Amino acid sequence: MSHLLQAIAVSYAEPMVAEANSFSPSAGKPRRVLAAWKADQLPIAIQPVLPVDEHDLALCHDPAYVRGVLACMLPNGFSNRSPDVARSLPWTSGALLSAARHALREGIACAPVSGFHHACYGSGGGYCTFNGLMVTVAKLLSEGLVHRVLILDCDQHYGNGTDQIIAQLSMDGVVENATFGRWFCVPADASAYLARLGQTARRFGDFDLVLYQAGADVHVDDPLGGVLTTEQMIERDRTVFQAARDSSVPITWNLAGGYQTPLAAVVALHVNTMRECVRVYGRRR
Repeated sequence: MSHLLQAIAVSYAEPMVAEANSFSPSAGKPRRVLAAWKADQLPIAIQPVLPVDEHDLALCHDPAYVRGVLACMLPNGFSNRSPDVARSLPWTSGALLSAARHALREGIACAPVSGFHHACYGSGGGYCTFNGLMVTVAKLLSEGLVHRVLILDCDQHYGNGTDQIIAQLSMDGVVENATFGRWFCVPADASAYLARLGQTARRFGDFDLVLYQAGADVHVDDPLGGVLTTEQMIERDRTVFQAARDSSVPITWNLAGGYQTPLAAVVALHVNTMRECVRVYGRRR
């Protein structure tokens, strides 16, 4: 993409939002983050979300698990059977899929959702119920819209569920899971983290799509983190977006984790990510 966008596409719909009654704020975070982006006068354009259905979810999950969770007969990733969470789940994966479709057309899009990478083929956990990353990949592959996808997982934690589904579905060589929580855990790793990120970014051209989990829990002050300072997180985001734009590879990003209190501290980090996205791809109002 050679031109600047007037606005960054954001796939958002109110049914994405739920009350999970959990330590993790992820189910309710999209509304707060969207409001903060608007308050910062960042140029975003809300795009419609088409929720996924049971068949879509079953591309990457045991159909019995999908039915059980949606019927509130099995626990979700928050370890409860909340009907409000169950209602939201087709919308959260749908938001990422909708954003990816937009990115394939326009180069960049965002889905302000979380709760994916710990979800395995037949189970959830770690505040993740369905693996929207892999649902998105599998759906786009089935439609012939992509052939190789990079999941750039910069959440603080290892995306074990993504790896498990890739193995379960024999998708090695089609999907690469660069999950930085596998390699980097503490602030002393920051320089190596950013160096590895640069190396990975230089390979974006090998893929048809990048799915970027821009986790806020990698911050050094996060109770479940962290590795990077605020300034280093900004460098992380700038590196990713600039590399994607320079290589003309479509990129879709989402929020992933963040557990600082008050929640405003997490939201501020997500604002920084959108600022870098705008700096690379768009223009402020």
